Amino acid sequence: MTSSDGRNGVTYRDSGVDIEAGDQLVDMIKPLAKATTRAGVIGGIGGFGALFDPKAAGFADPVLVATTDGVGTKLRLAIDTGIHDTVGIDLVAMCVNDLVVQGAEPLFFLDYFATGQLDPAIATRVIAGIAEGCRQVGCALTGGETAEMPGMYGRGDYDLAGFAVGAAERGTLLPDRVAPGDILLGLPSSGVHSNGFSLVRRIIDTAGIKLDDTAPFAPAQTLGAALMIPTALYVHPVLALARAGFLRAAAHITGGGLPGNVPRVLPEGCAAVIDQPWPMPPVFRWLAGAGGVASTEMLRVFNCGIGMVLVVRETDCDGATTLLSGQGLAPCRLGRIVAADGPPAIHITDPDALFT
Repeated sequence: MTSSDGRNGVTYRDSGVDIEAGDQLVDMIKPLAKATTRAGVIGGIGGFGALFDPKAAGFADPVLVATTDGVGTKLRLAIDTGIHDTVGIDLVAMCVNDLVVQGAEPLFFLDYFATGQLDPAIATRVIAGIAEGCRQVGCALTGGETAEMPGMYGRGDYDLAGFAVGAAERGTLLPDRVAPGDILLGLPSSGVHSNGFSLVRRIIDTAGIKLDDTAPFAPAQTLGAALMIPTALYVHPVLALARAGFLRAAAHITGGGLPGNVPRVLPEGCAAVIDQPWPMPPVFRWLAGAGGVASTEMLRVFNCGIGMVLVVRETDCDGATTLLSGQGLAPCRLGRIVAADGPPAIHITDPDALFT
């Protein structure tokens, strides 16, 4: 088409970007975001920035805590299986679980959704999952960004990033006074969560199994559905433990596994000794066996059944266990903190026995 002045009438849509589809998506997700509103939110979706008043949320002297994360190559499984409804929960969990280990209550969340060609129906399913994750932890979805970038992503592909802001009253941040003799408790994971999926996909290819085949470790589900179980949200139980005065530290077990994350919350002169086995979910035994993955590699790539490690005083261990059980969790005792020379470290007794 040629305009009256002789110029080519090419449009943004001709280059692969559909502004109308983006506007349609905003209209579709506004009710989802509105359903997550909480005390402290000022305004709504549509502004140039999200506004939040911590005092209106009940904080007197807050310290703000911010986190950001993604879902990684678990998104490849979401795209290949067509299960788009739960990766949003994964995205929220990866951010807010990092907030709560610092003693912070999640306040608001923003997302970034990037794709090669915007499909409002799929994008709405993804963002509905984000809204659901926010709703479950009492965190407001206050905005985000949708980027349609043809040439950067293949047709049907998309990527996600999340940003969470929380707050804690000054003087209540964690970790706090971790010391030798403290007890390590583990909270069970819901599955693989959102780390290590590049290795998961490699093992699937090596094993010659398809995502729509029956999962070898979960006969009632397909492999794809079993692997897409979303990351557990630990906000409510961990905050309850902290507010009861039981919690000294917590470590969210993400990339790096137990060895990479537990030492992050330990002070100099302390080491974590994990000498008690815990129930190993069948998915991890299958991954280790099907991929021929060594136990030490499994432990530093995956959560291996422990999504959160908590540090409590020995005198508080029974009270903490009772509180967590009342939250519907089954904590397991993993070991204890000991005095040690050098930087913070972790020692796991007989890792091979965990996978046999």
